[in-house]
Amino acid sequence: MRDSGRSEQLPTVLIASHQEWSSRSLESILAPNGFLILKAYTGAQALERARNEQPDAIILDTALPDQDWLDVCRQLRRDPHITASTPILIASSEHATRQDYMDALRAGSWDYLGPPLNAEQLLIKLETFTRAKLDADLARGEGLIDQGTGLYNMRGLERRARELGSQASRLHTALACVVFAPDSRRGEREAGTAEAVMAAAVELLATTFQGGGRVSDAIGRLGPTEFAVVAFATDAAGSVKLAQRLAGIADGLAHGRRDAGLVFRLRAGYYAVPDFHAAAVDGSEAVLRATAALRLSTSDPNGSWLRAFPNEPGGAPGPG
Repeated sequence: MRDSGRSEQLPTVLIASHQEWSSRSLESILAPNGFLILKAYTGAQALERARNEQPDAIILDTALPDQDWLDVCRQLRRDPHITASTPILIASSEHATRQDYMDALRAGSWDYLGPPLNAEQLLIKLETFTRAKLDADLARGEGLIDQGTGLYNMRGLERRARELGSQASRLHTALACVVFAPDSRRGEREAGTAEAVMAAAVELLATTFQGGGRVSDAIGRLGPTEFAVVAFATDAAGSVKLAQRLAGIADGLAHGRRDAGLVFRLRAGYYAVPDFHAAAVDGSEAVLRATAALRLSTSDPNGSWLRAFPNEPGGAPGPG
């Protein structure tokens, strides 16, 4: 079990690398900036220390002597003792190809660190990632996390949406919500097994949001197949870009699994206002309106995959 006294003082980072110079280099950056360093030198040691110590972040080297780094990353993600909100960063002494990056995302990592290592960027990322992980741990303790995906459940998302809405209102800034769901009719028509396709699609979308979502956003599961992103300081145009970016990640992850029958069309709806202070709604109502926009998209199988909530005072037009 984790030492609770230690965890209250410093966020912990497990560095898994058999290259001592690499471990020391990372430690020289992180330790002076408030991180407690744990070390492992093999994939087996990394799995054991992660289970026993439950670190706040894991940096996994691609050059492990006993196991493939992708297998280790997948095992870490599947381990019930390691929360889904624990960030895993892949570190390599070689430049990553696009395939390397996509493989890392599919395995459940949050980022891929290649040369040259930028110390300032690494610190900012880890500070942001570990803060989000600790917040998620707190939410999980309060029953606000969906156990199947590690994202917020409906209760947790509504709470965070109200908090972000209040913040956006105070700052007179934009707020948006985008709701996603796979189109079951497309999957049933092309793959013939709708239930299996939907289960695989939900798993893929959960991976998409875990690895591709912004830490500043609130991301949750609204229902069996529906996911929502509440995006701070995001207007209508930003909502479209956010939807397109996440859809692109999901499509890339699905591409390698289409031989297994994973074929589905993503649908999305959004609601956005440029100044949330002027909106006559709160954050949870924004989620409901984005869900209504999703219904508009799914009710018209030949229409646009992305729809906006119908215009209202303070609302935003959609792409059609």
